[in-house]
Amino acid sequence: MSPRIGLDYSTVVQTAIQLADAEGPTSVTIATLAKKLGVRPPSLYNHISSLQDVRNKVVLHGLNELLRRIENATRRVVREEAVHQLAKAYLTFAREHPGVYEMTLAPDVTVEEIERASAAIVQLTVAIIKTFDINEEESLHAVRGIRSMLHGFASLERNGGFGLSLSLDDSYKKMINAYLHGLTIYRK
Repeated sequence: MSPRIGLDYSTVVQTAIQLADAEGPTSVTIATLAKKLGVRPPSLYNHISSLQDVRNKVVLHGLNELLRRIENATRRVVREEAVHQLAKAYLTFAREHPGVYEMTLAPDVTVEEIERASAAIVQLTVAIIKTFDINEEESLHAVRGIRSMLHGFASLERNGGFGLSLSLDDSYKKMINAYLHGLTIYRK
């Protein structure tokens, strides 16, 4: 069977990204992609090598987009403001791309491109944390801490875990301020 005109690898990946965000990561299957693209499931293999390859491309897209947002947000700011902008970029990405975000949480770092993208986010975050006069090893601990906080907040928010009528954005800023105050325990 010949490939459908107008359907290509990039279109399949873009459709997978849209499905992940609209219906969650588990919706990214051969059956749902084929249905969304108006082809029979076996016909997708004229355009892709495997479902895992498509899922990996969604993860890579998400990691690169998150990195781009953090880079843009922190480009002209330092120290406390850089951490606030990093946190804002992270939460905005998680809010706008919930399915893709979820797929990036434990990426397959045996895929070289994914490993590089993941490492770039960590390296950028370490560079921001090191401006607080914190050594490399302690910076890594601090990065794990902020990632855990940011993910926890994003996850609770997405799942309706905040029932009080307080501003979520205010809570988020206060959480980041508390984290910044706590960075003093890591200083050299």
